[in-house]
Amino acid sequence: MSKFIAKPAHSLSGSLKVPGDKSISHRSIMLGSLADGITKVTGFLEGEDALSTLKAFQAMGVKIEREGDNVTIHGVGINGLKKPSEPLDLGNSGTSIRLMSGILAAQDFDCELVGDESLSKRPMGRVISPLTEMGAVIDSNDGKPPLKIKGGQALKGITYDLPVASAQVKSCVLLAGLYAQGQTCVTEPAPTRDHTERMLKGLGYKVNVDDNKMCLTGGGKLTATEIQVPSDISSSAFFMVAAAIAPQADVTLTGVNVNPTRTGVINILQLMGANLTLSNEREIGGELLADIRIQSSELKGIQIPEDLVPLAIDEFPAVFIAASCAQGETVLTGAKELRVKESDRIQVMADGLNILGIKNEVLEDGIKIQGGVFQKPTDIIESHHDHRISMSFAVASLRCNHPIEINGVDNVMTSFPNFVELANSAGMDITEV
Repeated sequence: MSKFIAKPAHSLSGSLKVPGDKSISHRSIMLGSLADGITKVTGFLEGEDALSTLKAFQAMGVKIEREGDNVTIHGVGINGLKKPSEPLDLGNSGTSIRLMSGILAAQDFDCELVGDESLSKRPMGRVISPLTEMGAVIDSNDGKPPLKIKGGQALKGITYDLPVASAQVKSCVLLAGLYAQGQTCVTEPAPTRDHTERMLKGLGYKVNVDDNKMCLTGGGKLTATEIQVPSDISSSAFFMVAAAIAPQADVTLTGVNVNPTRTGVINILQLMGANLTLSNEREIGGELLADIRIQSSELKGIQIPEDLVPLAIDEFPAVFIAASCAQGETVLTGAKELRVKESDRIQVMADGLNILGIKNEVLEDGIKIQGGVFQKPTDIIESHHDHRISMSFAVASLRCNHPIEINGVDNVMTSFPNFVELANSAGMDITEV
């Protein structure tokens, strides 16, 4: 088990290019594999999660070539997948297992989806339920992986109201809908990331979006295209927070995905008073990109608006570090979803903040954080093998006068393989041991 030792650092500068968006990288493999023709992807995230998806589709007979972050997918068409010879191991990737369940529920072969220790604890009932309603047959370990999906089922379109705002569940149902008889519609209670809908349209599949309702009709086809993956806003969030809290900072993050369903972290940091501006906004392949400049900021505590919660769900560990450095109290509610991520991110972050002397109160669906000063750590921080926890506490070193040790940082490779290298190039002092 590896760990970070993040030594004190107080300045941050430079123009940084963060790796490709994880959500879009996953979907480019899935939909490119199901398309007719050759899809070329640039900027693909070379993290373990996205590579788990890539290997799974190779195991189902799709020829995929990769040179660094350039990927060529020889699509097999919507009905061209082959039975894998063994269970598909999706590692730590919740996105892979939930989205692929929708695709695999409609195939004519049986398959099994497995994952690592962390993934094996994550709830899958939220996708099993709507897929079963569509006619899928799925066995699980009491609602958790491994998932055994029985082939040869004829799926029918449904209209599904998401009980919780979740892009993964929405995407799973829509992907199953590609194969279902009739129309499949998903209604969401609050906006979530819409990369699936955008990419389906980019590959020539008609998706009707009417406010919070997305519909498509099964039986169509996908046509290969070129996909440029922008920088991941979730990974960029660590440097946004780092620059905002550092005593001296001027950082520009280039080519970041600013899809409006993902910019909650930008809105939250701006509400807290972050010195953050967007420039060079452009659209590439249906996705919005911008350069983001962040300078040292005097942050203040806020009540985080609940409508921003689904738009920043993956970025909250980093936001909690910003809240720790803000003047006054920051309150988050309506974020129960954080408890079923790679770890219980509310409790695990609270435990780490306690070690750094930051007062906080854990709520059932959120947390209250009292801004203060990071103290000498009373213990090693346990990340519980959650990549976002590991990187968030590394960022805290910009406002701590003592080294911070973080255990279990191996899964940083899932989303941000060059995090330490990029952070150190901008002025931080992180060693992985």
